[in-house]
Amino acid sequence: MTKIDIFSGFLGAGKTTLIRKLIQEGYQGEKLVLIENEFGDIAIDGGFLQDAGVQITEMNSGCICCTLVGDFTKALRKVIEDYAPDRILIEPSGVGKLSDVAAAVERVEGAEIGSKTTVVDPGKAKMYAKNFGEFFTDQVASADLLVMSRTDTVSEKKVQEAAELLKEINPEAALLTTPWAELKGSQIVEAMQENGLRAQMEALKHEHEHHHHHHDHDEEDGECCHGHHHHDHDEEECDDPECECHHHHDHDEEDGECCHGHHHHHDHDEEECDDPECECHHHHGHHHHHADEIFSSWGMETPVKFSEAILREKLGRLSDTECYGEVLRAKGIVNASDGDWLYFDYVPGETDIRRGSAQVTGRFCVIGAHMKEAALKELFSIA
Repeated sequence: MTKIDIFSGFLGAGKTTLIRKLIQEGYQGEKLVLIENEFGDIAIDGGFLQDAGVQITEMNSGCICCTLVGDFTKALRKVIEDYAPDRILIEPSGVGKLSDVAAAVERVEGAEIGSKTTVVDPGKAKMYAKNFGEFFTDQVASADLLVMSRTDTVSEKKVQEAAELLKEINPEAALLTTPWAELKGSQIVEAMQENGLRAQMEALKHEHEHHHHHHDHDEEDGECCHGHHHHDHDEEECDDPECECHHHHDHDEEDGECCHGHHHHHDHDEEECDDPECECHHHHGHHHHHADEIFSSWGMETPVKFSEAILREKLGRLSDTECYGEVLRAKGIVNASDGDWLYFDYVPGETDIRRGSAQVTGRFCVIGAHMKEAALKELFSIA
């Protein structure tokens, strides 16, 4: 039986960085295959891991949870037959739903899920939960282990707020908040196992309950164990995604329209309802959004050479939503004007550029909503 570890996480959370660390420090001696599922036509991440000696299978032009379920299960069977790996690592698209990916894996004979890990950027967790609720919350709710990235670069307040949000969505999952640089990959792999961090957390929980049993889950004066007040509060100030005040306002609606331009109706036909929180969906799992209904991707190959300064300046412009649309992630590899190659990642408010090995050609992929492709093409067509 081949173990399958799934690494989920919203766009730019740090999945590839975590996988690279685990390959180098946690999975030594195992025969590995990595299956990457890009949301878009141009594959990028495979180039980052080629030097690790890992067999890489890439799937593009959609996400596993949308149009590629049949292709994915066939690919998984073929990987098992051709390579007979000890373990398969699956990195789904950042906008894929972990529950759907896990369901697709469970269809494959000879494979079993080892762990479902979701990587979360604490600095963006609240924003993603608010603006892209069903995609973000599914990844969190379906995980066995929640791993926070970048906890050494954001404030303690942000980390605490993100931890409370994640525990609201999935109180059963173990939560890892220690900066990755302070941990060995083997420690994270142990935490991913059923008897790893979960067992340690249970021991601490029981010890805590022994001393503070009267504070466990008992609400007092309308306040729950996370310190959130219910019912007597201003809806605008409530950060609790499960609170009743959000049940019909999941995407910050104004005059019935959410941030994606979808109208929500409450005297309506169930077939026409786009509101994932509406009661008409509670018993009909098929009426939920797929990633390709909300998100789109655009990319191209390019021979253009960029200096690091110009590339950073161009990526910084992507925050202009009026000009370029709502860009959530950009990543790629381009030829540098000084002879090196530049590998880059962009998420709103953060740009990472590093140098790597030469590639056949430069290429990049941009993912977001309501993107203006003509403007993006013009931006990256000249250095």
